[in-house]
Amino acid sequence: MPDQHPTEHLVLNPATEELIATVPATSPQEVDAAVARAVRAQAAWAATAPADRARLLRRFAAVVDQHREELAALEVREAGHPIGNARWEAGNVRDLLEYAAGGVERLNGAQIPVPGGLNVTFHEPLGVVGVIVPWNFPLPIAGWATAPALAAGNAVVLKPAETTPLTALRLAELALESGLPEHLFQVLPGAGPVAGAALVDHPDVAKIVFTGSTTVGKQVMARCAAQVKRVTLELGGKSPNIVFADADIEAAALAAPMAFLDNTGQDCCARTRILVQRSVYERFMELLVPAVLGVTVGDPADPATAVGPLISAAQRERVRSHVPEDAPAAIRGEVPSGKGFWYPATVLTGLAPDAPAVTEEIFGPVAVVLPFEDEADAVRLANATSYGLAGSLWTRDVGRAIRVSRAVAAGNLSVNSHSSVRYWTPFGGFKGSGLGRELGPDALTAFTETKNVFISTEESRP
Repeated sequence: MPDQHPTEHLVLNPATEELIATVPATSPQEVDAAVARAVRAQAAWAATAPADRARLLRRFAAVVDQHREELAALEVREAGHPIGNARWEAGNVRDLLEYAAGGVERLNGAQIPVPGGLNVTFHEPLGVVGVIVPWNFPLPIAGWATAPALAAGNAVVLKPAETTPLTALRLAELALESGLPEHLFQVLPGAGPVAGAALVDHPDVAKIVFTGSTTVGKQVMARCAAQVKRVTLELGGKSPNIVFADADIEAAALAAPMAFLDNTGQDCCARTRILVQRSVYERFMELLVPAVLGVTVGDPADPATAVGPLISAAQRERVRSHVPEDAPAAIRGEVPSGKGFWYPATVLTGLAPDAPAVTEEIFGPVAVVLPFEDEADAVRLANATSYGLAGSLWTRDVGRAIRVSRAVAAGNLSVNSHSSVRYWTPFGGFKGSGLGRELGPDALTAFTETKNVFISTEESRP
């Protein structure tokens, strides 16, 4: 039977449906060749003095900074991100490279006291790392794994999503312009079942970093298990936003819209389950409705825009399938007329805690609001999901903030805030949201093997 996979991918502007690029799809044979090149490049890179590796990564960061506006404009066109967000994302890649460069010369082993000798440990690079990047945040997530992997002495082969390959391809060009060795960082556009599978299955790829759906993440993990291959998975989420009666209700309500509308809800950390203590439920909803309707939806290139389109027609249909027309809604917003993959901001109420819209990741601008009775009820509802990536809680009670933060099963929690991601703190999920941690002070060690060496100091006998 002939191969049904495409030989090229069409890249559309989600706001206009305009064709902006046609990108060749990588074949399994091309993956093999790229990995072979990466193996050779990595050997030389690992032998490069740490100070020189750090210097080259800082130069890469500087070149990214010089092209930040260009990268942001690409992100607007291929991913539909508002320009303000896209500028932050390009800056995040620069910051990640600078931060990782600072860790190169601090990737220290340890001396462990032992009888009869000297015991030391080394952090050895893994070799070639495969990175599979999603379409929702294609530029920053490309940097999350690439920067620390390179800093730790590895080569990186990155497969971007079929719909958003352009920023990653440009990033690879900038790496060469900055003086990074050829083939050390390669980008291979292509289909997940073809290029992605070939990368995952390749015996010379020592680790896979995958960001995407939980369903595909399980498949990646199973394939890696067949080779006892290391894997980091950042998967789905259905994050709670818990509002207690003692909170600053106005602040919580005004912050709630962008907690689920940022990137049009295409965010694993989106706080799409808003849990509000019953005694302040009505007041919260009175404040939430105008706050949501006041969010500017429109042209992503306009600096005033806060919310753009969904990534594709297929994603729009997926969101629609989770929100029946007769679903009880407190809010159904408006979207621009004409072309573009738009979906209105929607807030559902009156649903049972086990309704699909409450439990399943929709990945669109849709939130549900549920009342709760007390602290125990809030924790129970927050944990009533197979996911555990992020979440927020709003309270003035410090003791409650600590208790609930410890009780909610999620990897990234914010108190009186919705901030989830900082490049200098660890990021990752519990349960079905994945395994392993990215970012933070230990990011480089996740791309190394610890080697233990014992040197006997016993006196030689004649």
